Amino acid sequence: MTQTDDIDDSAAPLLEHLRELRTRIMYSLGAFLLCFFIAYAVWQPIFNILSHPMCQVMTERGEQCQLVLIKMQEGFFVALRIGMWGGFALAFPLIAYQMWRFVAPGLYKSEKNAFLPFLLASPLMFILGGSVAYFLILPWAFQFFLGFQDSFKTAVETGGGLAQATGGVVFQGSMEAYLSLTMTFVMAFGLCFQLPVLLTLMGRAGLISARGLKATRKYAIVAILAVSAMVTPPDVMSQLIMFAAVYPLYEISIFLIARFERKREKELRAEGLWVDDEDETA
Repeated sequence: MTQTDDIDDSAAPLLEHLRELRTRIMYSLGAFLLCFFIAYAVWQPIFNILSHPMCQVMTERGEQCQLVLIKMQEGFFVALRIGMWGGFALAFPLIAYQMWRFVAPGLYKSEKNAFLPFLLASPLMFILGGSVAYFLILPWAFQFFLGFQDSFKTAVETGGGLAQATGGVVFQGSMEAYLSLTMTFVMAFGLCFQLPVLLTLMGRAGLISARGLKATRKYAIVAILAVSAMVTPPDVMSQLIMFAAVYPLYEISIFLIARFERKREKELRAEGLWVDDEDETA
C-alpha cells in the first residue's frame, strides 16, 4: 500500500465527520430561522413581558410607565433584536440536541452517562439565571436608579413676589435602550449561571480540582469582576450586582467538585486503587 493510499484512508473518516458536522449545523440554522420568525411575529407581547419589571416599579412610585422612540427605525430594530434573542432561546434545546448527536458517537457509555446530566443542567441553569435577573435583580436595580429622581424635587422660586413651581425630572426612557439594558442583564446572568456546570464538568474530567480552585480564589475574584465589567452596562452598580450574584457560584463549584472528589476517592479506596499524594512523592 502506498503512502497516498494511507492518506486517502485516513482522510475518509475526516470527510464523514465534516459531512456530519455540516448536517448538524444546517439543522441548527434551520431551527434558529424557524424560531426567529416565531419570536418576531410575537415581539410585542415579549416586549411587554420584558418591560413589566420597570412598569411595576414606576407604578409603585405613582408614575406612568412610558417609553419613547428616539429614532424613526428604533421600533423595527427592537422587534428584530427580540426576534433574534427569542429565536435563539427557543432553538437552543434543538441546537444542543444536534451538538449532542454529533459528539455522542465518539464517547464511551460511561462518558455519555457523565456528560448527559451537565447537558440537561445547562439550560436549567440558564433559565434560573435569567429568572433571578428578571424577578429579583431588575426590579431592585430599577428602584435604585429611578430613586435618583427624588433628588430633583420640584423647587419653588420667588420672582417679583410670586411663587412659581419649577418642573421636576420625569423619566422617559428610550425603547431600544431599555430593551438593551434588560436583555443584557437577563443574558449575562443566564450565561454566568453556567459557571458551576462548566467548572464541575472540568472537575469530573480531572482538569481542575477543588484545591486548585481554592488556591486561585483571589485570581477568580479579579476575573469575575472583569467579566462583570464587560457584560453589564458601564456603571459600577451593575458590575457589583453581577459580581455579588456570580461569585457565590464559584464557591458552589468548589463544594460540588470537592464532593465528587471525596466520592471518587471512596470508590477507589474500596477497589484498592487509591494512591495517596505522599506515596506518589516518596
